[in-house]
Amino acid sequence: MAAAAVGGPHGSWPSPITAAHAAAHDGRPEYVGTVGAEVWWTEPRPGEGGRRTLVRRPADGGAARSVLEPPWNVRSRLTEYGGLPWAGAERPDGGPLVVFVHHADQRLYAYEPDAPGAAAQPRPLTPVSAVGGGLRWADPVLRDGEVWCVLEEFTGPGPGDVRRVAAAVPLDGSAAQDRSAVRELTDDRHRFRTGPKLSPDGRRAAWLVWDHPRMPWDGTELELADVRPDGTLGPPRTVLGGPDEAVAQVAWAADGTLLAVSDRTGWWNPYRVDPEGGEPVNLCPREEEFGGALWKPGLTWLAPLPEGTVAVLHGLGSSVLGVLDPDTGDLVDAAGPWTAWQPALAVSGTRVYGVAASPRSAYEVVELDVATGHTRVVGAGARDPVDPAYYPEPQSRTFPGPGGREIHAHVYPPHHPALRPPADELPPYVVWAHGGPTEHVPPVLDLHIAYFTSRGIGVVEVNYGGSTGYGRAYRERLREQWGVVDVEDCAAVARALAAEGTADPARLAIRGGSAGGWTAAASLAATDLYACAAVIYPVLDLRGFAAETHDLESHYTDGLAGPPATLAVRCRERSPVARADRIEAPFVLLQGLDDPVCPPAQAERLLAALRGREPAVPHAYLTFEGEGHGFRRAETMVRALEAELSLYAQVFGVERRDVPRLELGTE
Repeated sequence: MAAAAVGGPHGSWPSPITAAHAAAHDGRPEYVGTVGAEVWWTEPRPGEGGRRTLVRRPADGGAARSVLEPPWNVRSRLTEYGGLPWAGAERPDGGPLVVFVHHADQRLYAYEPDAPGAAAQPRPLTPVSAVGGGLRWADPVLRDGEVWCVLEEFTGPGPGDVRRVAAAVPLDGSAAQDRSAVRELTDDRHRFRTGPKLSPDGRRAAWLVWDHPRMPWDGTELELADVRPDGTLGPPRTVLGGPDEAVAQVAWAADGTLLAVSDRTGWWNPYRVDPEGGEPVNLCPREEEFGGALWKPGLTWLAPLPEGTVAVLHGLGSSVLGVLDPDTGDLVDAAGPWTAWQPALAVSGTRVYGVAASPRSAYEVVELDVATGHTRVVGAGARDPVDPAYYPEPQSRTFPGPGGREIHAHVYPPHHPALRPPADELPPYVVWAHGGPTEHVPPVLDLHIAYFTSRGIGVVEVNYGGSTGYGRAYRERLREQWGVVDVEDCAAVARALAAEGTADPARLAIRGGSAGGWTAAASLAATDLYACAAVIYPVLDLRGFAAETHDLESHYTDGLAGPPATLAVRCRERSPVARADRIEAPFVLLQGLDDPVCPPAQAERLLAALRGREPAVPHAYLTFEGEGHGFRRAETMVRALEAELSLYAQVFGVERRDVPRLELGTE
């Protein structure tokens, strides 16, 4: 093999990884489920308008295939972030019956993919409402000619004019034009809920509820009710959880045992729950996380197997798949190269299905046969668009932060198989702040990161205080400290990389989307550490966010920044809009115009605050029609990535002719 040649300046290296490659591989399979012996899931299609299709893998092991053509888009908008959008059941004749939510109109549809001709077309089950955000559905299960699920119903024009109940939708289509034909199974006294999970004998239903100002990782209750012979629910009773205990998931074992994931010890662990309210039993007491942030109903960190064991996800930071014996507490991890699993477990017989990735492979659908211990990829298999030699190798590290606190991060050094960096030049680095902020990032293959590292720009993803994956105490570091702890932790990691000679201290940047966009913009206002920033569909104004965002997060700032009485002060102290006079570094601001979570009004207020500033701040504002919170269309992602690279090239002082030049103005 020929020795690597000395490359040009960091950031100028040629790379076969294009923005189109990154866009085509954006997103991951979600919502894995089984229909008899078949495995189904949803999968992104960035090149088809950003829709999500429903994919089916036959029981005979044939190739997985999409079963819905454009424009069908299987995605719920419940609480804007969605939730489990489909369910299916095996039938003796005629093939499976599937129900799903179509994104465009948010109606539930019934679908018989094996029916002949026109009969195979989806047929609507629910009506359309013209009130506010209409009717939305998620987390369905099929029961006795009905779909039991969560109903979100808007009662007025505002994002807070909404009620949520458990509901039963008839499968015969009688509610397709008649809202009154939908049976409400519960009242709406709780603001938020997951869908009812039915016991194996169908005699009980369990679900999770919570209320403002709590978020679901602050505190939830597990409610249980009897299912009467007429299909109505008896009075619910709380059997687990509370204001300071977050139950992340509930499930029924085949023998009727009620299982749940709770953080009552400070760590999300699996429990056996007494339906009569007795003390729950921790099945695997460890200082590890067996659960996570319940951003969307239908996430599954545990899945009981028929013979009594339980498939679980667990770990610190990243989750791996294991099989737990609930009687002994023994836990055996699955073999294979996958180092990070998503909460999307499903079971059929002895087989467990999930979505997993590694530093060398993006997310794919994986099967574990617990009878043999064998694992294999069964869907969305990794397809390398370029030579994998261009992929970076992440280094998971722990950095010291203010007050001696630990900060977890993943470092992706610049990497090119044919070039070695100049000996006398340190590379530029971009700090990536994840969204949420109650979320985390694992070290897995991401072509968006490889797009930069293969060009000579390092990336470090920071799981700042407030991130999930490291116990309740770690994520509560951010309580009333948003805009402080996240900013400090990102800066501490960047400074540490510069101090050890890994990164060029004069060429540090920061980028983030959503809550990460807040951290990126707040960092520009709080420190002169960064040479530039990419700020993507961000929160920029605490008071504006509380007033303008969707219902789920309308009280999120109570925990992140403090109660309403202090919000005005915290807004002046931390919000980029209020501190625009402190921003001096260039930035690009990328915004979807149909974003209900972080509306464009916040971006426009920041730009207005910068207008007329002396000295002027070079910046660019790119907006995208038809994009909401999180870009889904390939053409949007290409434009955004190329704009970001152009910003770095200009600020870091390197030339790139392979992307359009981003025009940085001052107005």
